[in-house]
Amino acid sequence: MNHPIPAIVAQGAVRRLPRAALLLLCVAYVLTGFIGRNPWKSADITALGYMLALLRDGADWMSPRLLGLAPEVEAQLPYWLGAWAMKLAPAFVPLDLAARFPFAVLLAVTLAATWYGTYLLARSPRAQPVAFAFGGEAQPADYARAMADGGLLALLACLGLAQLSHETTPGVAQLCFTALAFYASARLTQPGGAPALISFVALLGLALSGAPLLAMLFGLGGVLMLLLDPSNGDEAAPPPRGTALRLGAAVLLVGVLATALDLWRWRVELPGVSWNEWRSLGRLLLWFTWPAWPLALWTVWRWRHQILGVQRSRHLLLPLWYVLVTLGCTLTTRSADRSLLLALPALATLAAFALPTLKRSVSAVIDWFTLLFFSGCGIIVWVIWIAMQTGIPRQPAANVARLAPGFEHDFSALPFALAVLATLAWGWLVKWRVGRHRAAIWKSLVLPAGGAVLCWVLVLTLWLPLLDYARSYAPMVRQITRAVQSPRVC
Repeated sequence: MNHPIPAIVAQGAVRRLPRAALLLLCVAYVLTGFIGRNPWKSADITALGYMLALLRDGADWMSPRLLGLAPEVEAQLPYWLGAWAMKLAPAFVPLDLAARFPFAVLLAVTLAATWYGTYLLARSPRAQPVAFAFGGEAQPADYARAMADGGLLALLACLGLAQLSHETTPGVAQLCFTALAFYASARLTQPGGAPALISFVALLGLALSGAPLLAMLFGLGGVLMLLLDPSNGDEAAPPPRGTALRLGAAVLLVGVLATALDLWRWRVELPGVSWNEWRSLGRLLLWFTWPAWPLALWTVWRWRHQILGVQRSRHLLLPLWYVLVTLGCTLTTRSADRSLLLALPALATLAAFALPTLKRSVSAVIDWFTLLFFSGCGIIVWVIWIAMQTGIPRQPAANVARLAPGFEHDFSALPFALAVLATLAWGWLVKWRVGRHRAAIWKSLVLPAGGAVLCWVLVLTLWLPLLDYARSYAPMVRQITRAVQSPRVC
């Protein structure tokens, strides 16, 4: 029995999201957090130490070491990228800023790969909305573009993406190559050798970033889906047997290279049986992937017949496979948050496919909750900044003095101006969203993404001196420098 497709979308609902606004949102999110700050404790500055160690003469680039110690994640490629960037950077560029440049590029690639992966999956025949009796349904290209916009907005809105994606750690490289592998898997039904080649690059990069097992599982999942459903619902398309063979060869080659380079490490740790540990994992899953996980669950429910039925849809099975693999990794590794980070691109794609099935009342609830939550967070950031500047209100100022003793806040014009611009942009976005305009399919994720970017920009501009004071070693280094330079100290 062929169950009806739950997506009912008219052409008017897939109008184009302004490219300039979307690009500006992504640029603000990527650059904020990479520029202007000191290295933070502890994974961020530790990774920087391994990059600096590679610049020494005689350093073993295949096995980075810092004072003879191996890194917690025995990766190669992320440390190579940071070391190369520091080596090629001009003398006037600080080394820590130079090391962040390739990781900013990796985050940008992650956003782009998520958009294009969602676009390709939404173009598949089984992902298309219901055809109307007298026409007027959304055209395939317009529908796919609107869904891709929704997927990218869902990724930007995820709360767990903000901090970990702006560090110089192997986790950022793993996130990038996971998103790239996801994009390549979505492109496997296209003819030619490009999909398999992109898959090989992504899987090899993932293996060199400390996750060879995930690379093998992602690659084997793509091969399995090609074998189970070669046509992907397009009866006119020839079955891509050549692509399946090329992808299988790429996965095998990555496995051979990982073995030859001794990249395999046993890091599996089964979760404990204590209630506190499982409760901690549950809280992490709830807030880290918010707001993508409720929408993803709704997608699984509304599209369940396309997942469990006879004609299974790859636009659902592929992101679901990536999410399940990374969830399994989250439950069996020590760094659960950094493992869960890899699930966000696929989870955002699943969230996007919930948009055509949402009722107007549900969209209104999402809008009002998001408006109140992020507006409240923005107000809190501004109130605490004012308290740091003036001492009023007294309670926030006292809390800052208690948590960061010795911290003295100075006014800086440029961060203040950027924070004001971000706040005004949020006000304009809210006014646009509550105004009278034609409904767009991506409208329910505009406020979550804009609010997440707003809070990230406000925190990394208004609170940046406080964060640097509390989360970097700069205050300690300044104290040591003053003590060493004092004539009374030997």
